[in-house]
Amino acid sequence: MKLIVGLGNPGEKYQHTRHNLGFMVVEKFLKDFHEETTTEWSDENKFKADIARITWQPKKGKSVSLVLAKPKTFMNNSGMAVSLISSFHKIAPEDIWIINDELDLPLGSMKIRFGGAAAGHRGVESVMESLGTDKFWRFRMGIGESRNHQEIAKHKVTDVDQFVLDKFSHTDAGKARELIKHGAKAIATALESGMEKAMNQFNTK
Repeated sequence: MKLIVGLGNPGEKYQHTRHNLGFMVVEKFLKDFHEETTTEWSDENKFKADIARITWQPKKGKSVSLVLAKPKTFMNNSGMAVSLISSFHKIAPEDIWIINDELDLPLGSMKIRFGGAAAGHRGVESVMESLGTDKFWRFRMGIGESRNHQEIAKHKVTDVDQFVLDKFSHTDAGKARELIKHGAKAIATALESGMEKAMNQFNTK
């Protein structure tokens, strides 16, 4: 069993914002790569998350049970939901995949990696604290704008907070849509052919 978690903030106010890119990617994955069109997200309060349970059947090998999750605890407390779900289903950290927006990467880029620092991402920090380890997979989805990426990094935290909570500009919307598609495909590739194949194919050089 694997746990695939998109990070974001619940509620209409935060829909389509940069910080909710993780939600968008797991939603796209479920829509595009699961044959059962009737599968829906369910609000499971005991896990503090919206949950979708599916079975992935690769072309070769055994099927894998997947728990897809969108925490409802808000970004800074994402680890609570991850810990509740993984503890209940006895899912090891290395079988947990976190999908998150990443300000340190230019918009449209992607980096899949195992472990390492949170790079200031409060949702990832929360997951690390709740699990007591950094040894889980991250699909880091770039939201930094290349033309002012360095300037954003130098701004005060409050300015950065506003940036990630804003919606994608009209100019950036196309790149964001492509990134969401690539993120969903990367998840499917990792499930079908392994994480190394996904990294080789989708990690931005």
